[in-house]
Amino acid sequence: METVDRLERGDHACLTYSDPEERSDLLASFVGRGLQLGERVLCFSAAPVSDELRQRGVPAGESVLPVEELWGPGGTPNAAAMVRRLSAERDRSPHGLRVTLDMSWAARPQAGAEQLLAFENEVAKLFAEGGLTALCTYDREAFDSVTLAYAARTHPRTVTAAVYHEDAVVRICRQHVPPGIRVAGELDVSRAGALKDALAEAVRLDPDVHLNLGHLRSLDDGAAAVIVRAASGLPRNRHMIVVGDRQTGRTLRVAGAHGVPNLRLLVRDR
Repeated sequence: METVDRLERGDHACLTYSDPEERSDLLASFVGRGLQLGERVLCFSAAPVSDELRQRGVPAGESVLPVEELWGPGGTPNAAAMVRRLSAERDRSPHGLRVTLDMSWAARPQAGAEQLLAFENEVAKLFAEGGLTALCTYDREAFDSVTLAYAARTHPRTVTAAVYHEDAVVRICRQHVPPGIRVAGELDVSRAGALKDALAEAVRLDPDVHLNLGHLRSLDDGAAAVIVRAASGLPRNRHMIVVGDRQTGRTLRVAGAHGVPNLRLLVRDR
């Protein structure tokens, strides 16, 4: 598996996800890179993603389209019509076309497994002709394991977030936009080693460290102390920006966050 920033122009990649916010992060990174390269960008999505992209600093506007626009006439998914539409859009994009494709349509009863098979097999031929870069997104909650395995096999690239630690209790992964770390679940001092490693990489890579704790269910005093120590070790001109709910904010303040000028706490209600 690769991180989204390693995708190159002309790649056909598969993203499987279970966290919608993580999906939005990766989409923003993928779309933003296309805009930097001067490519035309289209996002075919089953749900509005314009706000999520804009919140991550990526202009969306007319580039976000309902996935139903791909289906062709008839109101049901048609693999041949979808491939024809993508081929036509690519031909209208002299500087290259970058596309995100929400594959949730394939989980609908009216789609039929044969339409997914036909689509992935036929769309692969477009990449041999050049000018197209695509990221197909699959929600793990919507597809069975057999379909997800098939999706991974039919794409030359498979994309995932960089994960520092994941178990039944907590997930610590790289956040792409803004660059930093996202933690979800229950964070306690027993995961301090993984948390330190993740923060150390963010300190090395990012001008300011963004720590997203918005999906934490609980934060104990020991883990909070690790965060405060990491922030206090930053140079004077760099900051750690921590996003969390009111309880997370209280725990960090008890751990000494109020005495660290480099730490900025943004409290957001869920």
